[in-house]
Amino acid sequence: MLACVLGIAVGSANAQQKKPTRAKSKRATTTATKKSTNKSSNTPSAALAAPAPKDTAVPVIADLKIETPRPSLRNDNAIQRNLVKDRTPLDYENIREDDATYIQRVWREIDVHEKLNVPFNYKAESDNGNQRFIMILLNAIKSGEITAFSAVGGDDRFTTPMPFNAIAEQLVGKPKTRQIPDWVNDPDGSKGLMKDTVINSEFNPDLIERYWIKEDVIFDKESSRMYTRILGIAPLQTILNEDGSFRAVTPIFWVYYPDLRPMLAKYEVYNGRNFGAKMSWEELFESRMFASRIIKSTINNPNDIYINQYVKDPILALLEGENIKEKIFNYEQDLWSY
Repeated sequence: MLACVLGIAVGSANAQQKKPTRAKSKRATTTATKKSTNKSSNTPSAALAAPAPKDTAVPVIADLKIETPRPSLRNDNAIQRNLVKDRTPLDYENIREDDATYIQRVWREIDVHEKLNVPFNYKAESDNGNQRFIMILLNAIKSGEITAFSAVGGDDRFTTPMPFNAIAEQLVGKPKTRQIPDWVNDPDGSKGLMKDTVINSEFNPDLIERYWIKEDVIFDKESSRMYTRILGIAPLQTILNEDGSFRAVTPIFWVYYPDLRPMLAKYEVYNGRNFGAKMSWEELFESRMFASRIIKSTINNPNDIYINQYVKDPILALLEGENIKEKIFNYEQDLWSY
């Protein structure tokens, strides 16, 4: 019996000595886990997993400050003028491809400084906005009523739609960021605090002095008549040097004229002789009530170049355009016998 009691006492003593060993092993395991966690946090993979810092700078986009049209709240005329609001253009007469026996493509240039082209620069405000022709186009593009197409690289085939922001950037340039004193946080300027400010150039409509017109001249043998169908219109921007001298002109965008006709039918053209007898812009183009000169055609032009590229003298280039006009006229006249 004494031996049994001694055996039980020895077993309990051994059990008490083994418990701290388990605790030590648990502590060692926890320490090893923490070390491995710290090591893994310093590895390149953990750095890649961390979220990258975001750029909080707001992108600066060019914009044209075009005022929204402000309609009159009263009748601004002595009579009720409702016809222009309901005016729609007439549909073109269909010309079959087999009946089009003669087709020539012509590019013309309209100079707004010529007497007949004064309405292109009419600066008055109306219920539908500014009445300059360039402002009519820009308002229609900004509202999404028509689509503008890029003219980069001489492209005039309406291949690449041009967003309004791109047009604004071409007209006024990209906004510039400058640093100015931060008077809010540094009223007396003693700290030398600065802040960024964005400077936008203002659009000057007076720099739009010319327009290009692309059109087809077609003789229809079924009706024995010569038709002129306008395909596109492009405003040209005058580029000046730093000293204000003339540098060049470049087309800004092209608009497809058949898409433009319904909108132009609702805008009236300024008439200096009779303010009440106004035609629409659509009627002006269809009636050919503008002065222009031919700058390019498909007649004897295998290189597809403008007249001023092979005729350097401006007077001779003007005469070459008149010569092309006479050739088209003579084709129709030679079809008849008197």
